[in-house]
Amino acid sequence: MTLTTAEADKILSTCFAPWVLELGLVVESLGEDRAVLRLPWSQRLAREGGGLSGQALMAAADTATVIAVSAARGGFVPMTTVQQSTSFQRAVTGSDVLVEAMLTKLGRRMAFADITLGDAESGALAARASTVYALLG
Repeated sequence: MTLTTAEADKILSTCFAPWVLELGLVVESLGEDRAVLRLPWSQRLAREGGGLSGQALMAAADTATVIAVSAARGGFVPMTTVQQSTSFQRAVTGSDVLVEAMLTKLGRRMAFADITLGDAESGALAARASTVYALLG
């Protein structure tokens, strides 16, 4: 049972730490096994040289996975990151980032996802991530 974007935005606003909320993530779309979030460009998230920081991108990938799992499960369940691996391919400067998390396996106790992070203006791939989650509830 897929969530609505409004329900997913409510999960964002109630289930994450305040510093994650400060990233300004917005749910763009949801499917049975995926979620697309927008990470708005902000100079305060940029590192020296003007590129969006890897820390912000990794947090966005992690958060998108939680929303994808929630969409697939029909609501939020407690979960924790077991593993995240991120490969950065190019800097994003002055553009929002679209973060798409696709579940590759959703079990009763574990979830696996592949995430792409792309420049929203050019479509260029900025990073890829893979995550593993333990589902606690």
